[in-house]
Amino acid sequence: MRCILVLTNLRLSVMYLASSTGPFAIERTVFFSDGVRIMDIFVYSDESGVFDKKHNDIYVYGGVVFLSKDDKDNCGRKYLSAERCIRKSLSMDNIAEIKAANSSNKNKSKLYRSLNDVIKFAVVVNQKYIRDEIFSDKKTKQRYLDYAFKRGIKNCFQHLIHKELIDPNSVRDLIFFADEHSTATNGRYELRESLEQEFKLGTYSNNWSTFYTPLFPGMRGVHMDFCDSASTTLVRAADIVANHVYYKALTGEQLYNMPNNLYVMILP
Repeated sequence: MRCILVLTNLRLSVMYLASSTGPFAIERTVFFSDGVRIMDIFVYSDESGVFDKKHNDIYVYGGVVFLSKDDKDNCGRKYLSAERCIRKSLSMDNIAEIKAANSSNKNKSKLYRSLNDVIKFAVVVNQKYIRDEIFSDKKTKQRYLDYAFKRGIKNCFQHLIHKELIDPNSVRDLIFFADEHSTATNGRYELRESLEQEFKLGTYSNNWSTFYTPLFPGMRGVHMDFCDSASTTLVRAADIVANHVYYKALTGEQLYNMPNNLYVMILP
């Protein structure tokens, strides 16, 4: 990785050029302009439950949020270390994926505790209160799931802004990573467009009478990557968060004011 310093009469820029060639191997610039730090936000997400009103009451999106690349990378190393401890205790090979579905409650708790200092979010969907028409076809279901995801992550961002952990004027890119099974292939572009509309451009109410201003009007854009959780450490971490909230919702535990940096929204 190369580092380039760029000095102008307005700002000092520190530009890091990634050496890889993947879809997100773009330059990561951290610079100050009039004392404002430019921020890229990284979001990793997964789901827990089945979106099927007839047989399931609860559906959850959950995930982890990072306000810098350093925070993201440090958490990835810490989470991998927690996974290695579990593999060693169970005599597991390095190929088998450790996810909530194949882990004991003890090991799920251990993995969740490794995320105590990490910003986490979740949106809980109480399916029994959702209108039947939403389940009438796949596209309508996917649009509702996109809406739920967008509401959940927006709720988290709003809390972080209120706590002054995010300056809305400093956000440059939102970079989302999701499990590749969580969204139908033909709906992935629509989700990215919907997120960009919400956070960069702003939205209107259903009857077009009210305009809702965007959270980050000066941002550059939204990037999305749908990836295999087996090779993406922090998507597995998101799976643990989603599962943690899912079982709390199933058992009726209160979900507001959750400890350890977890921001939860309940729908509808």
